[in-house]
Amino acid sequence: MHVQSPLPPARCDTAQRLRVIEAAFALGIPRDYGRKHRQRVVREPRELLSIGDDIHGRHQWLAPRAARAWQRMRSAAASDGIVLQVVSAFRSASYQLVIIERKLERGLSMDEILRVSAAPGFSEHHSGRALDISTPDYAALEEEFDESPAFAWLQREARRFGYALSYPRGNRHGIAYEPWHWCWHRP
Repeated sequence: MHVQSPLPPARCDTAQRLRVIEAAFALGIPRDYGRKHRQRVVREPRELLSIGDDIHGRHQWLAPRAARAWQRMRSAAASDGIVLQVVSAFRSASYQLVIIERKLERGLSMDEILRVSAAPGFSEHHSGRALDISTPDYAALEEEFDESPAFAWLQREARRFGYALSYPRGNRHGIAYEPWHWCWHRP
């Protein structure tokens, strides 16, 4: 029996991305967000490759070169006895808007949200090059990840595969420290 792989998620074209950004401004994201946080509007990739399921059983995708680098990096880590797991990879600007809306519905203020989440249209996840990474026995998306052998391995080895930690402590974007968020930067 042939099992068909899932289709890649929908991506936003330029016009859709601009509509999403306008909707985000309407929710209360400041119009000077990009300048203030030193972030540019992020284009979504034309093509995405499957990287398998995340820790929640949801299928995840990355841009082709980032996906191949991720597969090599995860294999190298496994060879060293380190398990790297995906929590989140590509997400569209539209999906990022949904995340912001959900957080607002839970009663968080926009300032609180923007300390831990990039505004829709500005997230590295839109590029198809960013990953949120976890490892067994450590809570996903929590600072405690920086105490894990997986984080220590990533600090030593990720650059070899083109990945870098995007939001270290005191980063220039004003985003909270995220030891789990890594982005592929090789051309």
